[in-house]
Amino acid sequence: MDLISRAIESVRAGRANGRRLTGFGPWGMRFPAFVGIGFHIVLSGEAWLLAEDARPVLLRPGDIAVAPNGAAHGLARSPARLHDLPTFTRTDPPGNGQPEAELLCGAYRLEHGTLHPFLRDMPDLVVISPEHADDPDLASVTRLLEDDVAHAHDGNWVTRSALVDLVLVRALRQWQEGPDSNGAVRVTDPAITAVLDDIHERPEHPWTVQELAQASGMSRTQFNRRFAAEVGRPPMSYVTQWRLAHGARLLRQTSWPLSAIARQAGYSNEFAFASAFRREYGLAPGRFRDHPDPLPRQPLRP
Repeated sequence: MDLISRAIESVRAGRANGRRLTGFGPWGMRFPAFVGIGFHIVLSGEAWLLAEDARPVLLRPGDIAVAPNGAAHGLARSPARLHDLPTFTRTDPPGNGQPEAELLCGAYRLEHGTLHPFLRDMPDLVVISPEHADDPDLASVTRLLEDDVAHAHDGNWVTRSALVDLVLVRALRQWQEGPDSNGAVRVTDPAITAVLDDIHERPEHPWTVQELAQASGMSRTQFNRRFAAEVGRPPMSYVTQWRLAHGARLLRQTSWPLSAIARQAGYSNEFAFASAFRREYGLAPGRFRDHPDPLPRQPLRP
């Protein structure tokens, strides 16, 4: 599995959400920081993307602004200081007449857990200007997501997750292939890539550093050093994070008993899994599964 797919899979412990936003008159809105990833697609008009310590960026129709690690940012009709913008809330009065701008937004918000290193180490905000003539599928996905957030249907959570995934994968792939991605997390060592594939495909296996080092064809010391340099954390720390993220996804997406999920996540029993899960996510697995929808029911704040 490639790095972008792993990163998107890791945020599925949260739930995907989407919303259409409109700006009227001298509009502007601030989106506070959060743990997760979100995006804005400009459907019509123009919008300025604002950050605390960066120059404003003008967004035009078709542009996609991504907040890979949930950094605070703003959108406005004209350049402004971020902290001067009002926080966007559901109580904002609707506008009248033709909107100045229309945007489609999507996000995964993680109430608990941590982001994948690929997302965490990306710039706070990135802007992609797709060539829709060369990527008609992206335009189709945008229309499908727009329809999905506009109408309540049975199965919305399933379709929305798939559509948000598609937008994010295509946007991140285009960014990664562009010149602005220098310094982004990329695993280029084929031996480390093969080890990561093994970890991702078999989180239930009782991995040890020695076994992973042997699989890579390196000494334990060399493997530890190279893995940390490529991935950004020690091998067993990564294994633990991936196992718990896998367990979190199973808690959200299945009705399996905790004992089965524990085995699938590489833990000998549900008590060991619950203890590790509580340290990582801050609450017990049962509460995580039963926790109310962590995404806001007010307009999206990616």
